[in-house]
Amino acid sequence: MAVIPRFSFALMAVVLVLGIVSQAAHAQAPAPAPTSDGTSIDQGIAYVLMLVALVLTYLIHPLDASKLF
Repeated sequence: MAVIPRFSFALMAVVLVLGIVSQAAHAQAPAPAPTSDGTSIDQGIAYVLMLVALVLTYLIHPLDASKLF
C-alpha cells in the first residue's frame, strides 16, 4: 500500500473543513428586512437641533437689542 504524503493529507483536511464551513454558511436564514432606513431618526435629530437653534436665537437676540438702544 502506498503511503500518503503529509502535504496531501493536510490539503485534503483543509478542503474538507472549508466544504463543511461553506455549507453551514449557506444553511443560515437570511437577515430580516430592516423596519426603518434611519431617515426618521435623522429627521428627529434635525428637529431637535433646529429647536435648539431657535431657542438660542431668541435668548441671544434680546441681548443684542438692548445694546442698540
